[in-house]
Parts: sequence; C-alpha cells; structure tokens
Amino acid sequence: MVRLYDSGVIWKNGRPEEADASADIKNREKTIAGRILASHRTGTATDSQDRGGGKISLKFDALASHDITYVGIIQTARASGLEEFPVPYVLTNCHNSLCAVGGTINEDDHRFGLSCAKKYGGIYVPPHVAVIHQYMREMFAGCGKMIIGSDSHTRYGALGTMAVGEGGPELVKQLLGRPYEVADPEIVCVYLEGSPAPGTGPQDVAIAIIKATFGNGFVKNKVMEFTGPGVKSLSVEFRIGIDVMTTETTCWSSVWQTDEKVKEYLGIHGRAGDYAPLEPEEGAYYDSLIRLDLSAVRPMIALPFHPSNAFTVRDFLADAPDILRETEKAGQKQFGAAVRDGALTSKFRDGAFYADQGVIAGCSGGTFENIRRAAGIIGGGNIGTGAYSLSIYPASEPVYLELMKNGALAALTRAGATVRSCFCGPCFGAGDVPANNSFSIRHTTRNFPNREGSKPGEGQSAWVALMDAASIAATSLHGGKLTPADEVAEEAYGSGAQDYRFDETVYSNRVYNGWGRPDRDAALEFGPNISDWPAMEALGDDLLLMVCSVICDSVTTTDELIPSGETSSYRSNPERLSRFALSRKDPGYVGRCLEIRGRDLPFSDTGITPTGRVQSGSVICVRKPGDGSAREQAASCQKVLGGLANISEAYATKRYRSNLINWGMLPFTLPSIDGAGFENGDRIYVPGIRKLIEQSGEQEIGPVKAVHIRSNGEKKELELSLGILSETEKKIILSGCLINYYNEGKNSK
Repeated sequence: MVRLYDSGVIWKNGRPEEADASADIKNREKTIAGRILASHRTGTATDSQDRGGGKISLKFDALASHDITYVGIIQTARASGLEEFPVPYVLTNCHNSLCAVGGTINEDDHRFGLSCAKKYGGIYVPPHVAVIHQYMREMFAGCGKMIIGSDSHTRYGALGTMAVGEGGPELVKQLLGRPYEVADPEIVCVYLEGSPAPGTGPQDVAIAIIKATFGNGFVKNKVMEFTGPGVKSLSVEFRIGIDVMTTETTCWSSVWQTDEKVKEYLGIHGRAGDYAPLEPEEGAYYDSLIRLDLSAVRPMIALPFHPSNAFTVRDFLADAPDILRETEKAGQKQFGAAVRDGALTSKFRDGAFYADQGVIAGCSGGTFENIRRAAGIIGGGNIGTGAYSLSIYPASEPVYLELMKNGALAALTRAGATVRSCFCGPCFGAGDVPANNSFSIRHTTRNFPNREGSKPGEGQSAWVALMDAASIAATSLHGGKLTPADEVAEEAYGSGAQDYRFDETVYSNRVYNGWGRPDRDAALEFGPNISDWPAMEALGDDLLLMVCSVICDSVTTTDELIPSGETSSYRSNPERLSRFALSRKDPGYVGRCLEIRGRDLPFSDTGITPTGRVQSGSVICVRKPGDGSAREQAASCQKVLGGLANISEAYATKRYRSNLINWGMLPFTLPSIDGAGFENGDRIYVPGIRKLIEQSGEQEIGPVKAVHIRSNGEKKELELSLGILSETEKKIILSGCLINYYNEGKNSK
C-alpha cells in the first residue's frame, strides 16, 4: 500500500527513477516545490549558507490567523513597531467562537480583531462564518503561492500553494517586513498510483500515509510533493482532505501537481486567474520517494493517542480485544486512576465495537464532498435513539448554503444528526466534549491525549479515534456499531465537486476587507483581559537553571505543554494563560516555577566561580517536545513563568524549536534525558553561554559545557548542544526575545 525509498530519485518521462551518483542536488529547483521556494526567496538570508542545505529566507504572499493566536501576534507586532499590514492578513474567528468561557473575553478579542483589521488594513472573518483553512482555500490559495498561518494545519498544497503552519512570532516577522528563515528543505516525491476503492475516503488515505511516515521521521521538516497518475483520479476536495493531514507526518509543507480539476475549482470560486499548471520538470531531483497505491487503501481507524496508531477497520475488529487492552494500558500510563480496567474492552460486545459519538468537522472533515457523502450513506436511515450522537460542522457558510440547497443537511437532520455552525471546537476540545469514558469517532485532524477536552485530574477520561466521514456515516447508520464505509450502499446528493456552486454573498455581506486601506486614526478596542507581554531581560553571561519538570514520554505534544479547549479563551492574557502550562501533564510545574521566578537561585554552595552576570530561571527536561500544534504559547507560557531553556533529545517539529528561540529560550539537546537522571529541584549551570553564542560561527554550537548540580550537592558535567542557529536567531536569544530584538533595532536607528 505505502512503500518508502530513502534515496534520491530523478523525475524522468513522467515518473520517478532511482538517481545515480551523478545526480545533481541543485535540480531540486526543478521540482514544483523547488520552483515555488526559489520565487519566494528574499535574497537576504542571515548567514552565508543561503544555498546548499543552509538557511534560506522567504517572503509569503498572505498570512492567516484565528482567534486563539491573532491577539498575541498583533500585540507582539505592535510592541515591535507595527504600522500597517504589508501583505494580506486574514483574521478568522473559528476557535473561540462559542464565547462560552470567561464572560466577555472571547467576544472582546473578536472586537479587537475587527478594530485591528480596520487600523492596519486586514481582513476580518466574523465568528461562525468560516473555519480558517476553508476560507483561505476559497479566497486566497492559488498555484505557485506561499501562505503562512499561525495554525499547524495551514496546508493548501492541493491548490498548488505551499503553506506553512508556524508559531505567532514567525508571522510577526512577516508583518514587520522581516524574512522567514528555514533550513533549505529536502523534497519528497509522493507518487500516487491507482484510484480509491469504493468506500475509501481522503481520511483513510491520509491515515495510511501518517502510519507509514510519522514514527520513523521519514518526512520530518521536509516538503511532500504529490505527483503521479493517481492524482488525476482524485477530486480536488479529496486531495484537500489528504493534504491537510500531512501536518501529522511532521513535514514542513506540501504541494501537489495541478490539472484541469484545480482550474475548475478555482474558477468556481471566481479565481480562475490563480490557476497555473504545475508539474515536475524533466530531471527534477527528489531526496526520497513514497509510492502509494490508492486502490489498496481500505477504510482506516486511528486509535488513541495519535493519528499514526492506525489499523484498517477490519484488522482492528479482528483483534479488537487485544488492541483495546493495549490502548487501555497506554491510557493508564498517561492518566493513572482516571482510566479504569475495562474502559475500552467493555465497548467490544458480541463481536462488534460500539462508539458513543460521531463528529464530522473542521478543515479536514467539514468539506462539501465529505458531508454530502455522509448524507448519501445515511440516506433515509437514522442514528437511533440510544446514547450515540452525530454532529456535523460545515467548514464555511458557502458550503453550508450549498448543502442546504441539495438536501444533504435536511437528510442528516431527519436522521437525527445535529448540524452546527462553522467551528473548529471539536478538533481541540472546545466543542462536543464526550461524556466520561466515551469513545468518539471523528473526521477531524487529531486525537492527542485530552485534546477532546477531558480532564484526567478530575477523574475524567475519554477516547478519540480518527476515521473518514464515510465510515463515520456508516457507523452512525448502525447506531454506533463500528462499520467501514465499503460495507454499505451510498446514494448521491449531487455527483461531486462539479455540482458545487460557490455563493460568495455571505462573505461580501459579512467579511470586512480592509486590505490596502489601513485607517491609522482608527482606535483599537481592548477588552479587560487583553494585556501586554511582560518585560523580558536579555541573556545573561551565565545561566543557572532549576529543573521544574522532567517528562520522559517518547513524544510530548503541544497540547500537553499548554492545554487546548477552554484555556484558549485566556490566550490574550499571557500571565493568566501561563497558569495552565503543563497543567494536565505535571500539575506541580507552575508552582515550582513561581517559587523561583524573579529570584536569584542559590549558587554559593556550588563552589563554582561565575564568569559574569548569572541569570536564573527554570528549565523543563523532556525527551521530544512539540509535536502537533503551532501554538507558540507552549513556549511563551514557559517564558512568562521564568523559563529560560528546554533540554531535550530532539524537537518534534521545527516550529516548536522556533517558538522557543523567538521567546528567547535556549533549545538545548543532549543524547539521553533518562541517562542524565534529572530530577525536579536540580540545578544546571551553563557558564559563558552568552559569549559562546556571540562568538559562534555558522556551524553547530556545541558542545556547550554545563554542570548538573543535584539536590544533594553532587555535581556532574554535561555536554549540551544548541544545533545551528542563524545570525537572527542568535540575536533574538541574546536580546531575550523577539520583541526586545526588534526594539533594539528601532533604538539603534
């Protein structure tokens, strides 16, 4: 089904062939991705490694944020000298839309967003009108473009757009006319053959790819370029459904070859001029290859707690008792007593597995074709009168309107499903939180621990599995009995994308478009929860760090570093939000940090002579942090609490490491967290760190000599590394954070 080839290939005669020793890596620029990257280079990379695997600098065509992130981004940019938005910046309101937590604070943020769009010349999409990525697909994505968004699922590759999800400070750089820096990425050819079998949907294909590539890091921080004859067998929305899930492979970006179907899609949305044919040039060089036979993919299920924990539905059902028991054990390891024995195995009865909830929503599930297909499968049936429920969230009001016109929403409503507004909540725990010990099947993007909104600290546990909308509909038709879509018949509510008619009226009537027309006299509207970032000091000569959390899980997600769900309502108040840091993973972390924040740690007992000013703060030691969301608050909350560094074996994503750097935190690595024997309360002394960074060249910064001082006074030498930092990244760390760095630049003029 999915085969991986970890060696270079050359594009010849419309197919990938094994590269020989004479292959020139410079021919990456003949790939689709290589050409798009070349056209977006600023030519101002901050180090001399502008080519040949070093850092490249990029300028994007448009930016996008939602109401979890745009307040912090604009506040950071304002503190750094923002005058107007230099490129189109779309502010959507699809995460804190319900305004269900914290009184007025969510709607206050929305008013702030609208006032910023007016003052700085932005585009404001009101709550319930569209989820961020659907709006960008409909209104902005186009062939050969690049878009950056402050949401990790910023992926528009199926429309020929290379899109990148990053933490907020990376968008701040673009708002201030500064380049985005990234290591020149490797490009992976994803060669599709065949066509999907009946009952197979885009989520099934996506899960199959994630299963094959996540654990081994095959595409980590690389570009996935989808090519091959199988592409033509897929509708554009089918491609979109695969593409948006590439984030879960940990790739950096993605792009697809384009064809007449893409031209038609853009034409339907009134943007035919944004089409261009994209395909690899003869001789294009790819660093590796993934071959996927679409016809071999069958309905899939990704079990807790990651999209890569995947099985075909039939394989899962064949071994369900054993698989469920192992999943239970994983839950008990994560959440302890909140997960009782039999929590999952009890849901397998008489040879069948029963789910408690179905959800089809958001940027991956809420598309026109997915919901139309679900209606076709359920047909005149119903979901029953038991505990099982089904919720449907169309991804935009134009999609909603068209599904109303063709009868799909009426059929789903008659069947007992509830149709909701355009909202991302079920994807991150702010909507449709299941009952305690319930099992939810979802066509959304993630099923990380607690992401659905449960609170194990209060004795709650819930389980989420990812499935395609078609199989969720088939399961719903059987009252929650897990059923793959290829076992049921399917009607058609319209025959596909060619029947879709995009009605932009709702956008023209409700969306504020101030691009290119900033009103500098307009006043910003601040709610009482919106606050400025606290002052942050420059890096000291030496660091003295106290260990405030040790996490030895194989991977730690951003949701574990800073919970999603209702906590997102506090994202415009850094101090208030910081109190939730690691709250569901290590409840004592915040208290340990506050005990030492703003104080000099004890040092005289060590017998060590400092090299200069000693800066004290906290550090977390975690094996592999940062999988998942682009939310920079996973790093900024640590900094607000006095955090100065992370020590890890590796960073799960480029964006989390960048978030640490942009908040002035040192991204240390060392070979083994377990081997170091860190414990809370230990101190780590790093002498001469400022000088080392100031004097470092373009190579990896390390070894960084440090001393591990245990709570019993025992001392042990450590050798840390900082990896390769660009000149800009070094200056940000030396300044203490991105805001300081930009303000120093203003003051020096």
